[in-house]
Amino acid sequence: MTMIITKQYRCIHSASCMCTKGHLSEDVIFLLLQHLNWNPKIIATLSCVCKWFDDLVKRVLWKEFCRTRAPKMMRDLQSSGSHSVDGNWSALGKLLIYCSGCKKDGLFNKIYIPGHFAYRTRFSRTSGKSFLLPNCRSDVLYVSDPCEHLDQGEEGDVGFFRGVFKSFATSKVRKMLIKRGAKFHPTEFCPYCKGKLWSMLQAKMIPQSASCRLGAYEDCIEYYVCLNGHVLGVCTLLPLSDSEEVSEFD
Repeated sequence: MTMIITKQYRCIHSASCMCTKGHLSEDVIFLLLQHLNWNPKIIATLSCVCKWFDDLVKRVLWKEFCRTRAPKMMRDLQSSGSHSVDGNWSALGKLLIYCSGCKKDGLFNKIYIPGHFAYRTRFSRTSGKSFLLPNCRSDVLYVSDPCEHLDQGEEGDVGFFRGVFKSFATSKVRKMLIKRGAKFHPTEFCPYCKGKLWSMLQAKMIPQSASCRLGAYEDCIEYYVCLNGHVLGVCTLLPLSDSEEVSEFD
């Protein structure tokens, strides 16, 4: 049975709020979620209760989820001295576990493939270098392995990948996008933070090494980066026998 919860924003959790009766403290909720290993479904459900819970989820619980799920990556993203990451913790938490898929006439203009949870995804800083032009490789980009959707008719084997830049606001990629006069997508937004999106394909900033890293056809890869440095992309994967023979470009 699926439980559907409608998000309510009227309650601000004041002293007169009905949902404070028998309510647990922040510390108890923290310990409970810690015991449940920061279960993302429970965290998402709590955010739907009222504004107070939504604030707690955004301020504390998603942050702890991210730190537990990818501790080394989170330490690196915050090592510049900032106490937060670009965008917000809930957006980053969703990026870690959610493949956004695609819709017809949407961002990637391909067949409809619904978004879904992807609980075991590896993000690599080393792989991220392959998605950057040589003069931008001092930037730090974490990219996931492709989420494979096989046998998609004429599209073949489709792979979706996602990632995040460290300190995107000061990155060389962002400066190059602005210098090249890259335009934002007119209708679509980042599925993780709702930020505006730049097309790396239109800006001619996708190196050949990206397709090699993904095991994909060179002319069938596209990805976007949003104002907060979240990356989402799609590619057509080579058959396994072909991709095994592909060597990585420097």
